[in-house]
Amino acid sequence: MASRKSSDKCKEGADKYSVLLPTYNERENLPLIVWLLVKYFGETGYNYEVIVIDDGSPDGTLEIAEQLQKIYGSDKIVLRPRPKKLGLGTAYIHGMQHATGNYIIIMDADLSHHPKFIPEFIRRQKDGNYDIVSGTRYSGDGGVYGWDLKRKVISRGANFITQILLRPGASDLTGSFRLYRKEVLQKLVEKCVSKGYVFQMEMIVRARQLGYSIGEVPISFVDRVYGESKLGGNEIVSFVKGLLTLFATT
Repeated sequence: MASRKSSDKCKEGADKYSVLLPTYNERENLPLIVWLLVKYFGETGYNYEVIVIDDGSPDGTLEIAEQLQKIYGSDKIVLRPRPKKLGLGTAYIHGMQHATGNYIIIMDADLSHHPKFIPEFIRRQKDGNYDIVSGTRYSGDGGVYGWDLKRKVISRGANFITQILLRPGASDLTGSFRLYRKEVLQKLVEKCVSKGYVFQMEMIVRARQLGYSIGEVPISFVDRVYGESKLGGNEIVSFVKGLLTLFATT
C-alpha cells in the first residue's frame, strides 16, 4: 500500500506514466512484472497505468491479464489485445492510442527489465528535462546477466558496429527499456520504417536527427526466467539488413 508521503507526491505532480507491455506467450512472467510495477509506482507515488497489448498469445496470457485487471483495477491495468502478432512498432502505436499519460515507458514483459529502475528513469528525465531516457547495459554500472558467451558476443558486436556506422550519441541502441515524452514517441514512430529488433535502434537514430535530447540510466539486464527467447537467425539477418539501410539513409 502506498504511504501517505507517496500519496501526497502523487497529488503534487500532474505527470502520468503509461507503461506499454507488448506480450506474446508471457503467462508466467506477466503476474510478476505487473506486481513489481505496482510495487515501485506505489512506493514512489507517481501516477501510472499499465497497458497490456497481447498479440493473440496461445498460452492464455490474455486470461491472466484479465485476472490481474480484477485484482488491481481497470484504471491501473488496461487491456488492449490484438488478434495476432502484428509487430512491435504497431504494438506501440496501438498502446499509445489508448494511453492517458503524458509520458510513455516501454519495456519487456519477460522480467529482463526490472521496474526498480523506473524511478531513476523519471528522476533522470526531470533533472535533465530530457525528451528520452534510455536504459543502457553498456555504460556505468550497467550489465547483462544470464546470457551465454555467444549471445553476449552477438549483442556487443551489434552495438559496436552500430556505434561505428551510425554514431548515434547513445551507448545502447538495441535496448528496449525507455521513457519517452508521449508526443516525442508519436513523432518517432511516424518516422520509423524498421520492424523487429532494428526498430529500437532506428528510434534513437531518428531522435538524434530530429534534435531530441537523450539521457541514459545504467541498468542490469537479466535473461528471461520463463519462456523462450524470441531472438533467432531470422532476427539477426533482419538486424544486419536494417543496420545497412539506416547507414545508407541517415
